[in-house]
Amino acid sequence: MFNFDLHVHTVKGSTDSGLLPEQLIAEAKRIGLNGVFLSEHGGGWTPTQIETEFGEADLTVTTGLEVNTDMGHIIVIGLDSYVSGIHKVRVLREKVDEVGGILIAAHPLRNFFNRPPYNVNLLFGGWEISPETPEQASEHELFSLVDCIEVTNGANSEKENSFTLEIANHLNIPATGGSDSHSIQGIGRSFTIFENDIPDRETLIAEIKAKRFYPAEGLNIGKVQKFQNTNS
Repeated sequence: MFNFDLHVHTVKGSTDSGLLPEQLIAEAKRIGLNGVFLSEHGGGWTPTQIETEFGEADLTVTTGLEVNTDMGHIIVIGLDSYVSGIHKVRVLREKVDEVGGILIAAHPLRNFFNRPPYNVNLLFGGWEISPETPEQASEHELFSLVDCIEVTNGANSEKENSFTLEIANHLNIPATGGSDSHSIQGIGRSFTIFENDIPDRETLIAEIKAKRFYPAEGLNIGKVQKFQNTNS
């Protein structure tokens, strides 16, 4: 099994992150994390920089983006920099298809269950009536445009993550996990377990398309468990 955190931000490409490459390497070694996807808000990494910062580490490091779109945040595997128009999910889908990449809906239920005025949700904010069930939420167009749904996010509440998992299960869409770490805290709290080793981004994309993975939690505390409904 290959432990992969599919949602990490560093100081290199995310202005709201304080996570240094050397900190990421050390923490990954401590907890047994095999790979990370640097889903930077602004891109910024080049192959040369990846080799310089991570070349000596026993850690697979792949890069991409987390894009703020008209349907919430989307993790993009296959692009390393912004392309005109990708703030619109339909355009983003077209551009990622051109390079054979992957789109993952990131933390779609964030803040959904908060009390007003702290319940601003990027996905359902424009709906006249908020969905009350996963089945109703599943009707959002976003879920027909992405390849996977991030069902466990290390910065989300348990209730947000559980509801998101129910959406993914209802739609039978592959589910991923990522810590959404912006510091050393929480790396590996939510992550994804792959059946096979992931040496590079091409393999990562291929294994996601083959659906040989599942979401998990607890690597950071040494209590790994598959993320699933409690009655599963």
